[in-house]
Amino acid sequence: MKKVLIPTKLDSIAAETLEANGNYSVLQDPSTPIADLAAAHPDAYAMIVRSEKVTPEIMDAIPSLKVVVRAGAGYDNIDTKAARKRGIDVMNTPGANANAVAEEVIALILANARHIVAADISTRAGKWEKNKFMGTELTGKTVGIVGLGNIGRLVAKRLAGFECSILGYDPLVPAERAAQFGIKSASMETIFRECDYITLHIPENNETRGCVNAHMLALMKPGATLVNCARAGIVVEDDIRAAKAEKGIHYLNDVYPKDAEGVKPVADIADIMMPHLGASTREANETAARRAAEQIVDFDEKGVTSFIVNRDIPLGLDPSYCDLACTLAALARGILGKSIAINRIETSFYGHLAPYGRWLMLSLLSGIWDDIDRSTDYDLAMKWLADNGVVYVNREIDPDKHYDNSMTIDMFGVNEKKEVVKSSVRGTVGEHLKMIARINEFDRLYWVPTSEALFLEYKDRPGVIGVIGHRLAEAGINIEDMRNPHNPTTGRSLAILSVNKPIGQALLKSISEEIEANIAHSVTLP
Repeated sequence: MKKVLIPTKLDSIAAETLEANGNYSVLQDPSTPIADLAAAHPDAYAMIVRSEKVTPEIMDAIPSLKVVVRAGAGYDNIDTKAARKRGIDVMNTPGANANAVAEEVIALILANARHIVAADISTRAGKWEKNKFMGTELTGKTVGIVGLGNIGRLVAKRLAGFECSILGYDPLVPAERAAQFGIKSASMETIFRECDYITLHIPENNETRGCVNAHMLALMKPGATLVNCARAGIVVEDDIRAAKAEKGIHYLNDVYPKDAEGVKPVADIADIMMPHLGASTREANETAARRAAEQIVDFDEKGVTSFIVNRDIPLGLDPSYCDLACTLAALARGILGKSIAINRIETSFYGHLAPYGRWLMLSLLSGIWDDIDRSTDYDLAMKWLADNGVVYVNREIDPDKHYDNSMTIDMFGVNEKKEVVKSSVRGTVGEHLKMIARINEFDRLYWVPTSEALFLEYKDRPGVIGVIGHRLAEAGINIEDMRNPHNPTTGRSLAILSVNKPIGQALLKSISEEIEANIAHSVTLP
């Protein structure tokens, strides 16, 4: 019998599923601290948790521990690196709460549109304020969905019965794929300008943090509604405060910088606020619990590793090449254009990297999509690409090219003019440093990428670099490294500049117009 600890309030289906298998004994105890349970059960084989922290100390107290499953998508509460060092596989149950969050969005919109909360309080107090609570209808309105992952798509599906026009923004989802869900692809600016309701479903990272700011909010219709059930950091709360005062926008919120008791910073601007209840449904809890138990059984009986999030890099593969694949992909993505949806990716892995294409592909995809982690199962990643309308091809290599231990990534998409566009990069690792050898037509670059980089392609002529340097200096941005190759055949030059701080879009646009660049991108690299 393998002992499984469940130190949390979790639907009983998890324990029932495991015990029905006959190979597991389950101890579920949400009242005893996890550290005490660990100390009392050093023979436990597996553990299922929700928000409980699984630290190295907890792992050391259970020397027989082999599997930890987070009943939910995020797993920041588990020290995955410490688990890997101890031979412990960590899993999660992604997608278990997607429907719950989607339904919460609809509930918030309807509750606000019909003044459900305020009207209930008023009526319970004996008042009869029908005129005060005149509402609006969702039917026929235009709804914008920012982020078209599982939750965003389910929101669109749930809205179908309201006969809404649905606009969606997700630069990683092709327009043809979005249309399959009844969504018309649009820019983020268009969504904020035209929609009556806007709901956010994007992760918080360096690119999205603070993306809902004064600029975006200024585009909103007076009285329009913004819903945030994603992450607190993607909105600038002070800007919402100003927009609310000026335009009377509505703000519905379920996320905070920290999930804990205490006064919330959006209390004065949120028309409705809830304590992060997105995943708090009996059905979502049951689904996560059942999947957690089934994954333990499938792992033991069938060797299914699809949901392990801390897998090792295979023997023989230098981890620096995984980092290189991630960086090259982020670079190719940035040069292609962040607003362009990717529909095809082609790779070539040369030299001793060729046998590790499946592993390197996962690192590559993690540099483009937050939904794919480097430790994601290959088959699961391929299904994710297919579901998002992206074709992936790992090409047969040409040994005559002699690109020893190098990799090439070609990325394709369609721009607003319906033209096929492509970016192509090649790189390798030398002296323990990532090195970019080629970008598009420009070869032999030998550029060591840094976190912040600027790429400008323009018609070759004297004085352009001086203009770029002057404009950056005016903005207090220092150039730390530079490459400036020329192509005499096409008459084009490429300026690659490593800089010490991010370059805003306004400055990038200004420089691009001044030098008449045909390509201008600012990229933050992993």
